[in-house]
Amino acid sequence: MSEHAKTHRIGPIHLAPEISLRHGWTFMVVAFFSIGLMVFVSIGQTYILNEHLGIPESSQGRISGNLVFLTEIVTLLLFLPAGVLMDRLGRRTVYGVGFLLLALTYVLYPLATSVEMLYGFRVIYALGVVAVAGALSTVLADYPAERSRGKLVALVGVLSGLGVVIVGQGLGALPKVFTNAGFDGVEAGRLTHFIIAGLSVAVAALVFWGLKPGVPVRHDERPNLRTLFASGFAQARNPRILLAYASAFIARGDQSVNATFIILWGTLAGKAAGMETPEAVLAGTVIFIITQLSALVWAPLLGPLLDRIDRVSAMAVCMGLAALGNLAPLLLDDPLARIGILFFILLGIGQISVFLAGQSLIGQEAPTAQRGSVLGAFNVTGAIGILLITLVGGYLFDQVDPRAPFAVVGAINLLLLFASLYVRWRHPQVGAVGR
Repeated sequence: MSEHAKTHRIGPIHLAPEISLRHGWTFMVVAFFSIGLMVFVSIGQTYILNEHLGIPESSQGRISGNLVFLTEIVTLLLFLPAGVLMDRLGRRTVYGVGFLLLALTYVLYPLATSVEMLYGFRVIYALGVVAVAGALSTVLADYPAERSRGKLVALVGVLSGLGVVIVGQGLGALPKVFTNAGFDGVEAGRLTHFIIAGLSVAVAALVFWGLKPGVPVRHDERPNLRTLFASGFAQARNPRILLAYASAFIARGDQSVNATFIILWGTLAGKAAGMETPEAVLAGTVIFIITQLSALVWAPLLGPLLDRIDRVSAMAVCMGLAALGNLAPLLLDDPLARIGILFFILLGIGQISVFLAGQSLIGQEAPTAQRGSVLGAFNVTGAIGILLITLVGGYLFDQVDPRAPFAVVGAINLLLLFASLYVRWRHPQVGAVGR
């Protein structure tokens, strides 16, 4: 069926054939919560390290980096199999189970009595991230008509950013609310996490009710399991897909990495200024929210550009913005200083720019029948990047400077800026640009 056949619309966004308004609207709501519910682990984890476990500040960067490292080891191993499962069993099942795994994480996390227990619970969280992040990317590639792909990617970016703001700012303030109400610090942490767990279960129920069941190809069109598994990285023979994979090296999960170190940096700065733990965590959360608000404002401005110019050209622009955003904090000494707002605005703009550019490019280039597997490979390369960045960044955060993780990401942004220019010059898009 041609994408110009009768299709449903949500505002200016044309949905793909066979995607109903219920599917589209449900995806919007689920996308709103997806990143926020994944990112909240960084807010809760910072609180637990300080209030529940009393970990020395000199070790928190390394422990936080190692916890993210463990997450990425699991995702690295499982993103491709998850992509295969989405191609064979359907997006809805994998997506819904992912939210249930996040709910289980948030029930268990505040019950930890040691860092070792956090590592064990982090494996459950990683399984949830594999399912939720993989399904989000795949459904985002499935649902739009090609001429509306950039617009939907931008809208989902806005919804994701708004979700992070509301989940992070609203629910992230609950420990302080509970302590003000007379609960002790540990009880406040547990109540907050249990509320997040309940919200995750509610979103899982919405997924099973409202998303399209099945897979986007007929049974007799599906490749066999071995072909699906191998097809993800085999598609990297296309230089434009290879560039998208490289962009995922820092784009996929970049919000989680930034959340880990921004919140931790702000929290430790707050404690150094004499704040109590709930107040310091809230201060760290606020500067992270600033990055998300700037991303929220920037995403709808960037989306139309992604549909109007070659998406590799857009990638080059976005990598430049990200390099600026990640390298600018090198000039910032105190993250809680008033001038810091400007730096975190730049960081948020750069972060969302690379995310949207990568999603738009991979969504355009991925073959329909192997889309789940290609998106799985896309996420695997992102997991490799986060694994290396957090492992090195957590060590540098403690031993060198809290700004070091951002400098590492900024340097990679610069390298991929030049790679984007090379691909644009040597491998221009065949056919219509950006559509």
